[in-house]
Amino acid sequence: MEFAAGARLEVRISASDVGKRVTVRSVAEEAAPGAAFTDTVGILTSWDEGALLVTRRDGTRVRLAEDAVVAAKVVPAAPARRRGPAADYAELAGVQERGWRAVEREALGGWLLRASVVDGAGFTRRANSVLPLGDPGMPLARALDRVREWYAARGLPAYAQLATGAGDTQEVLAAALEEHGWRREVSALVMVGALAPLAELGPEPTGPLAVAAPVAEGPEAVDPGVRLGRTPDEAWLRRYNRAAGAEPGGVPPGVLAVLASGPSPWFARIDGAGDDATPVGAAGVDAVGVDAARAATAGGGAADGETASGRRDFVHTDKGASGTAGVPDAIGRCVVDGRWAGFAAVEVAPERRRRGLAQRVMGALARTALAEGASAAWLQVERDNKAAVALYTRLGFTVHHHYHHYRAPEAA
Repeated sequence: MEFAAGARLEVRISASDVGKRVTVRSVAEEAAPGAAFTDTVGILTSWDEGALLVTRRDGTRVRLAEDAVVAAKVVPAAPARRRGPAADYAELAGVQERGWRAVEREALGGWLLRASVVDGAGFTRRANSVLPLGDPGMPLARALDRVREWYAARGLPAYAQLATGAGDTQEVLAAALEEHGWRREVSALVMVGALAPLAELGPEPTGPLAVAAPVAEGPEAVDPGVRLGRTPDEAWLRRYNRAAGAEPGGVPPGVLAVLASGPSPWFARIDGAGDDATPVGAAGVDAVGVDAARAATAGGGAADGETASGRRDFVHTDKGASGTAGVPDAIGRCVVDGRWAGFAAVEVAPERRRRGLAQRVMGALARTALAEGASAAWLQVERDNKAAVALYTRLGFTVHHHYHHYRAPEAA
């Protein structure tokens, strides 16, 4: 939002407007010819010591010298998106938390402490971070001390998961954490879209996307090559990047507990040539946490915004996408929660990418979610993963908000 040409420039905000959405015009430090001013739109997160701090939608913060501001005003909340399902942050945050539930959870007022310790380390940041959804019931400094103590008792670093960019997100709290020495490590996009168009994705390519005939007899009727089940088997886990290389039955219980969480989880896989057509569900469970950089070239892949490490890649053979029989060419997970279907762990063997496998997996899962009454979809992806963001945009997804993980400073 910009100031109208010829309008009277006037500063109409004050420190009492902290927490509100504002637009600020200030003198550009290095003005280009004909551009002596710059406009900044975002949440006013602080105003002290002669400087304003404005947080943009993506979480980046802009510090403006008070004496450089020539005009400013409070503006309405970001307009409702013209397409895609409407939802506030609180609703989506609850859906996301239930769909990736930590092994251990404890309330700290309106904050939720979460931990999932596996082999002495935390299994994903989302399952090992505090989720502030309200007032902690104590001064911020004391609440942060309690958070650090809670995670230290479990041998874990303290993380906080915060969001920016929606009407009820946490720009002010994020700025306050930075003032206490917490530093942002990872950021991701949460994207939402209508579910019905995804249900049309299937095995027959008809252009840039693989589209199937209308659903008639059930999720598998359109694409019987996609195996569906409530829990994935050992083959599913061998494709899942965070469990790759584990011995059969060797995935830790804590990992399985997180992967199997959610009100109504579903798992899908497409087997490689030569694999037995065994339905998913013999053993094990699924995951979120796909390596987003790999997913970008996988023809799709819903990420949890956390780059995986230690992934083992597989080589395609006549027995499937692996040096060992039984590793699927593609997998995916979906959790149905009321009107929402959350997609994650959509992963494709490197040498099988760009063949529509990820879209087939998403299509089968979408049809299953529709059959359970869901109508809206969400997923997460690293915001720097331009290829994946472009794919999801073509599939009808739009950015709802950004989320960030902040890490506490090391103890003195």
